[in-house]
Formats: sequence, structure tokens, C-alpha cells
Amino acid sequence: MQLLAGQLVTIDGMEFLTSALRVKDRNCLVAGSSDMAIQQALQLCSHGANVTLVGHPVSVPVNGNLVVEPRDFTADDLTGCWLVIAGCDNRDDNNTILQLCNAKQIFCYCPDDPQKSSWHHQSAAANTQEYTDTASPTEDAQDAGLVSLVGAGPGDPELLTLRALRLIQAADAIVYDRLVSEPILALCNPHAEFIYAGKEKANHTLPQDSINHLLTSLARKYSNVVRLKGGDPFIFGRGGEEIETLADQQIPFQVVPGITAASGCAAFAGIPLTHRDHAQSCVFVTGHLRNGEINLNWHQLTDPQQTIVVYMGLTGLDMICESLIHHGHAAHTPAALVQQGTQPQQRVLSSTLEGLPALVAQNNVTAPTLLIIGGVVSLRDKLAWFNPENQYQ
Repeated sequence: MQLLAGQLVTIDGMEFLTSALRVKDRNCLVAGSSDMAIQQALQLCSHGANVTLVGHPVSVPVNGNLVVEPRDFTADDLTGCWLVIAGCDNRDDNNTILQLCNAKQIFCYCPDDPQKSSWHHQSAAANTQEYTDTASPTEDAQDAGLVSLVGAGPGDPELLTLRALRLIQAADAIVYDRLVSEPILALCNPHAEFIYAGKEKANHTLPQDSINHLLTSLARKYSNVVRLKGGDPFIFGRGGEEIETLADQQIPFQVVPGITAASGCAAFAGIPLTHRDHAQSCVFVTGHLRNGEINLNWHQLTDPQQTIVVYMGLTGLDMICESLIHHGHAAHTPAALVQQGTQPQQRVLSSTLEGLPALVAQNNVTAPTLLIIGGVVSLRDKLAWFNPENQYQ
């Protein structure tokens, strides 16, 4: 093992000695099935490690250094391992892996519990010394690389723009979100540094401010940095916040729009967002809960000739439907929830404002989803064309 000692840094309240670990030709284990676990495995592979992924992933990009074993973790998996990433969905399972690794003196990183980890993965650790930009706005600005804020679309890789494809294949570093699909990640430069910055309810890998400064730090290290975001980065993607920081630091950047979930998911669900007979306008809103409430101007959403598209509306679905009915929408207004739109796993549940919450509760729906409300949803039975079992008819 080659260990280059550096300086002490504080990460999540714990002191770590900065170091560089050589993983080439080392046996590493990743336990877990999430997108994050898969990308941790692929990143280790990109540095020459021999990686075994133990879990039940839906799909994994082909990689010569990666062996996937679709089963649960066992203690025997640690035999011969040099480094382990505990990325299971169950925190108890991760704690068990951490304890076993500590007993066997094996380096172990757990994204769910970094304070108990014996090692911090560079791509996932919110190292304030590395990610907090301390340089003056003009320092090294002329030598900084280009940051491209790229929309990855709703999931189908064939919906990427040509420019987006070119940039992800040439990127030196890619900071990507939870909603970027695995087939799209498989198209990225396999030698790039992959940094997961996904967000889900009550679980943010990196705070937004850390992501903003991370992009600045990476631009001073690499020539081509891609911030890859699901959908379109300027539609509920916080893209404006991220490039504001780049602009303040005089880091060159560009924005590559992507197909937003509203248009992509609606098209694949057979629901036109506007129609002369049903909707002359369309409004995009976010259903994100804050302090248990959804702060929307409900009175502006009561027009029956308007389509309402709600991003991030699954958790607050009951509240959204009840509030719209309370403020004047007819209970029989057509409504649909699209899960994993444009992807082979796409499901569409359609009903009414009154009936949709119960239908969703009966069908074990998980994010990502998009909620569409309005008369245009009634056209779905006639216009639905996408068959996930035969994606390209």
C-alpha cells in the first residue's frame, strides 16, 4: 500500500489525515444496489481496482474490472478485500459491514455514516478545505477550466442533445445528480472523476453551497468539468445558483439545456401539455414540502383550461389534490402520476384529483415521479404510444 501522508482535515466533525490510496489491481468490495453504490464501484474501476459489487442493482454498465453478484452481503465477502464501501439501503447492514471491517483492519467508507468510516471517499466527502473556495475571484481565473452545466433529460439516453453527449464523453470530471440515469452515466468518459452529489428527501450527499464551491475547485484542477443534472438545469434544478458562484469567481461556464421532465414524461405518457380543446396554458410548479406545507398560489391554479405540472409532488400528493379541490378544481378533474418517465421502468397511474392519491397508495410508487393535472390527461387512453417492453417500436 502506498500511503502519502498529508495534513489533518475535519470532515463531518471528525479528523482525517489526507492521503492518496493506490487502488490499481487491489481487490475492493462495494455492498449496495443504489445508483450511488454503482457509481462508487465504477469510479474504483476507472482507477484500476478489481471490484466486486454485491447487491441487487436494476442494471449496471459493463466494465471489465467489475463483477456483479446479485445477492446479499455476507461476512465471507471481506476475504481478500483491501477496501470496502458500505452502500446498502439499510443502515443496520452498513453498520455491520463497518464493524466487520474494523475488526479485520480493512479500510471502509460508509456514505450513510461517515463519522464511523475509517476512510473517506474523495468524491463523496464534503471536505471543507477542498470544497470551500478560498481563492480570490481573480486568482487562477485565467487558468481555470470550463464548467459545463448540462441537462441530461428525463432518463432515456437517446433524448440527450448532441452537445451534451459530446461534453460528457470529453469530461475530465463529472458531478452528477440522483436523477441522471445509469444508461446516460454509461456514456460518460470512463476515465473521468465521478462525483455523486445527489439529493433526495432528508438525504443530501453534499449541501448546495458545497456543490457550488466544488465546481469552482474542480475547474482549477481540470480543463473540462461537467455538472450533469437530470432534466433541464434551469427548471427546478438550482442551475442558476451554481453558475452564480462560478460567475462570482470568474470561472468560465456554459449552459446546455436538456429536455425537462414535464415535456419528456408527458410525451412518453401520451399526454399533450396543451391542446385547443383542453388547455391553452401550462404551468410548472414544485410540490416540495417545507415544514410540512406546500406554499403555492392555489388561486392561480384553478383555471380549468390550464395544465398543471408538479415536480417533486409524490410526498405531498394528498395535500396537493385536496388543496386544488378546496380552492375550486372539480374533484373529477383528470390527473396522472408518471413514474420514471421515458425509461423502461415507466409507469403511468391515471385517475382524478379525488381518486389519484388512493390509487398511488395501492401501487407502491417511488420517486422520481411527475404529476400532471388537467383535461389533457383524458387524452392518454387514445394517445398513449410508449411500450416499455418494446422501447423503440
